[in-house]
Amino acid sequence: MDGGGGTYSSRTAEEVFRDFRGRRAGMIKALTTDVEKFYQQCDPEKENLCLYGLPNETWEVTLPAEEVPPELPEPALGINFARDGMEEKDWLALVAVHSDAWLLAVAFYFGARFGFDKESRRRLFNMINNLPTIYEVVTGTAKRQSKEKTSNSSNKNKSGSKTVNSFIMFCFQPIHLYVMVFFPVHLQQSRLPEAQTKVSSLPPPKEDSGAEDEEVEEDHENTLCGACGDNYANDEFWICCDVCERWFHGKCVKITPARAEHIKQYKCPSCSTNKRARV
Repeated sequence: MDGGGGTYSSRTAEEVFRDFRGRRAGMIKALTTDVEKFYQQCDPEKENLCLYGLPNETWEVTLPAEEVPPELPEPALGINFARDGMEEKDWLALVAVHSDAWLLAVAFYFGARFGFDKESRRRLFNMINNLPTIYEVVTGTAKRQSKEKTSNSSNKNKSGSKTVNSFIMFCFQPIHLYVMVFFPVHLQQSRLPEAQTKVSSLPPPKEDSGAEDEEVEEDHENTLCGACGDNYANDEFWICCDVCERWFHGKCVKITPARAEHIKQYKCPSCSTNKRARV
């Protein structure tokens, strides 16, 4: 999606949101799965650098645009200068906050440029607001909020031998590796193999309560990938880091189900990175 001069055709809030989501995914990769590469590129000895998210879900650390005024709103300038002056997790959180601000600026720049009316702006904001922020993904706040909501929902439900609508965690024995796969099926708890499967800690909903069933399903959808920040979808393979206990899409961390069975202890890319020496 272009942001420079010229004649613009009519654009929709959904198109701008797709642009937002692609840029957001790229920046989340830079601050999570690609954090080692991102850290090295933010050399304090270089000139002012910026982190850009691109619509194709990639990222780039480079100098700011030279044209004045710029084609698009510019992200935070000089993120590399703060790298060695603070704890790495604090520095990444700071970059994440500025990245969230930049994404909103770009999205509503397009909204203004394309002449969105009040309803289109509201629709765009609601779509953006349904996603966790980059800051929430990087700091784990989104995961904690999801856990709290799940815990509160669990207290409302009573345990029993009732039908479960797919949220099954498979535990490969004898290793302590939990791999999560979601199935849109109905299984009786009594039929699950005790030695190989483990049902989610969420108690099953009541058979006659459609509202509670929907509430549990909503809780499942709040499980977020630690790499891309997206919710789970049906039939996707997930894997949990044994260190930070965050869940990841297998495709985001390049782990297949077959490979996972042979991993004794899985560490995500962030946890695998050795602690770096700081000046």
